[in-house]
Amino acid sequence: MLYSLVSMAQLDPLYTQYMENLMILNPAYAGSKGLPSMMLVSRKQWVNISGAPETRTFAIHSPVNNSNTGLGLSFLSDCVGPIKQTGVYVDYSYTLNLGSRRTLALGLKGGVNFYEAGLSSLEIIDPDDPTFAKDINRSFLPNVGVGAFYYTNKFYFGLSVPKLLENTINKESVAVQNLSKEQIHIFLMSGYVFDASRIVKFKPSFMTQYVKNAPISLTLNGTFVFYDKLWLGAMYRLGDSFGGLFQYQITDQLKIGYSYDLNTSNLGAFNNGTHEIMVSYDFSIRRKKVRTPRYF
Repeated sequence: MLYSLVSMAQLDPLYTQYMENLMILNPAYAGSKGLPSMMLVSRKQWVNISGAPETRTFAIHSPVNNSNTGLGLSFLSDCVGPIKQTGVYVDYSYTLNLGSRRTLALGLKGGVNFYEAGLSSLEIIDPDDPTFAKDINRSFLPNVGVGAFYYTNKFYFGLSVPKLLENTINKESVAVQNLSKEQIHIFLMSGYVFDASRIVKFKPSFMTQYVKNAPISLTLNGTFVFYDKLWLGAMYRLGDSFGGLFQYQITDQLKIGYSYDLNTSNLGAFNNGTHEIMVSYDFSIRRKKVRTPRYF
């Protein structure tokens, strides 16, 4: 006889091109580019596995006039099997100029998550199992988050907790008690850009994600940048997957990217990898442009 007292798992999605998706994870990133900017990411994980995760995010952010503040708006849609989540969040950042082109930004995030779990549609062994007797519909799960983001022209370091509230998703008092809660996720990220030559730069970066009672997720990236236009890199997620990424700066404002991951675990024998597509666009207002190329 097997009995589980408490089980916990990761709830928020992972990204391979996280360096282009930082505001979803860290509210302090809002407005850091100095121009209005928007980003779209579509991720299809574990192709050929029914019910595999699919994630889509959209974010737009901008500095506020000539002040030290930034504002952002983000949308997230995440599906894993019968579970669907849709989130809408507003981000606020306040920037401190530390001199010598060093900047520290502090951020706040607030919004709401809509959660659905179609448990009754699943094929189960015991048709009388009360845990799967009805669906879970939580149309309003408010949350708040915090973050800090330190950066220069070629270095960044960030720490964030996008969700501080552990909302109760479902609680049933029937034959068994089923309690589901949102879990706090802590993100730590950093990267640096080295000048390998006059035309080539090398950018190593990492992101760590911690969830209580779950294995720590560590993603390592190494990317070469050619002529500030072409980005070619590789990724390794500890104990999980590896892959490659391609990005191209089509114009000074428009950038596209693609990444492909393969599992290193036993799960890799049952899927054809993970695809992720990214599009970002920086708006030019009153002919204002960023003089120094941004690498994050």
